[in-house]
Amino acid sequence: MATAPVYCICRLPYDVNQFMIECDACKDWFHGSCVGVDEDEAPDIDIYHCPNCEKTHGKSTLKKKKSWNKHDTGQSGDVRPVQNGSQVFIKELRSRTFPSSEDVVVKLSGSQMTLDYLEENGFNEPILIQKKDGLGMAMPAPTFYVSDVENYVGPDVLVDVVDVTKQTQSKMKLKEFVDFYYSTNRKKVLNVTNLEFSDTRMANFVESPQIVRTLSWVENYWPDDALLGKPKVSKYCLICVKDSYTDFHIECGGASVWYHVLKGEKIFFLIKPTSANLSLYERWRSSSNHSEMFFADQVDKCYKCTLKQGQTLFIPSGWINAVLTPVDCLAFSGHFVHSLSVEMQMRAYEVEKRLKVASLTPFPNFETACWYVGKYYLERFKGDVEYISCSGCVSSPM
Repeated sequence: MATAPVYCICRLPYDVNQFMIECDACKDWFHGSCVGVDEDEAPDIDIYHCPNCEKTHGKSTLKKKKSWNKHDTGQSGDVRPVQNGSQVFIKELRSRTFPSSEDVVVKLSGSQMTLDYLEENGFNEPILIQKKDGLGMAMPAPTFYVSDVENYVGPDVLVDVVDVTKQTQSKMKLKEFVDFYYSTNRKKVLNVTNLEFSDTRMANFVESPQIVRTLSWVENYWPDDALLGKPKVSKYCLICVKDSYTDFHIECGGASVWYHVLKGEKIFFLIKPTSANLSLYERWRSSSNHSEMFFADQVDKCYKCTLKQGQTLFIPSGWINAVLTPVDCLAFSGHFVHSLSVEMQMRAYEVEKRLKVASLTPFPNFETACWYVGKYYLERFKGDVEYISCSGCVSSPM
């Protein structure tokens, strides 16, 4: 009686219920479970060598990926995930096309950015202001440089610095970072995005847009005699070198944010805060390997908006955004929570609490700010009720 042919290092007959892979050298077949190859990994293998043939023919090699999230390092069989912010990532990001922000970004003049306009039209879409005239905003002169930031903030002030390629954070004296910024031989991509300077001499050069000061809960409702310090979120300086990248995020506290580019340029990738997108964002951000996944690939649309020198961008509450700096850039920004976006602010804050993600730009005492606003409106409504009650009183005849 003829015996059934045997295969693999286990020398057993073919089993239709077990996955097998053929060695490209000896042409023998092997059970995936015997040689450590999963069935779902097989399509990625270009040339497979069994354990015996590896000794003479070398290790198996993988197919070269053309995927956004994979990078062939050039070494045999070495295909690794792309780290968001890496040089490979930045090169890919620059080459990609995105829907134009013309579909979602509203363009206004500075004088049109008023409370009446926002109350009538809402503040649910990003707003781009071509020139700062009419915004009631103060900015340093165009001759203001990064060295001036060091002078007016202080060379020994410690700043949070992000290593963009590694997406890691560290602290550095401002003077050390400025020296790096002016270096002609940068070996890293470092940026500073959370230098809050409201208590420094540089604060005299910058004033947030009038509409921000009009809307801001912190500016209008935080008591001067409060036990807790007023949140310092209104004046940030951003010093970013070419190819700096900040991954997708929602501002803490669901805050709205304004940006003004004094020098250079920034590119924003904007995603609407729909219920579906917020759920996808929360799932992505809670993943252990989210820094190897480009979040824009998981949503229906991500819009690209370029903010050029001298322009100002307002991003509403809840919008999920990432930022690329294509050239060296000096910019200013500020965060504000307000009464036009209460529901979205609370939704974003709930997402933030569930994720428990540390941020370089937190919104300190956000819940306290909400209580102060609630207290203000309660007292106002009580006053209105008392006024109406008194107005309706009729004097009794003696």
